[in-house]
Amino acid sequence: MQNAILTFERLLNENVNYFPIIDPIILEERKPGKWSKKEVLGHLVDSATHNLIRFTEINYLEKPYRHRPYNQIDLVNLNQYQAKEINELTQLWFSLNKQILRIMKSVDEEALDYKIILSDESVIDLRFLMTDYVEHLEHHINQIRS
Repeated sequence: MQNAILTFERLLNENVNYFPIIDPIILEERKPGKWSKKEVLGHLVDSATHNLIRFTEINYLEKPYRHRPYNQIDLVNLNQYQAKEINELTQLWFSLNKQILRIMKSVDEEALDYKIILSDESVIDLRFLMTDYVEHLEHHINQIRS
């Protein structure tokens, strides 16, 4: 878990000041059937929002926790990330993830073993969900930076 936390912290610190200096033309360019880099960042905001709820709810709701998926495409469209100012979008992304980082740093070993039932009825634990979140974040940051 410690490696995931260190990676997470590094990703936040390396990118909070980087995203706002990307050329707006590059940030907003869309390829057919793909999100723009700005929309990918918006997707990361949606992901942070949902995972912040998951990472907190699992501590007080009935176990095993039931993971609720969300419609990623609809959320990116409804939240109009393409039209959002990049500094505001970056700060929203950063603030949500700083809170997730605080939770990850303070989670106890027992909670990391809490079971989570996915929509396909497979079972994971909080440790996997948190680690997977960091990997997901890194994947999309690499898309934005490419």
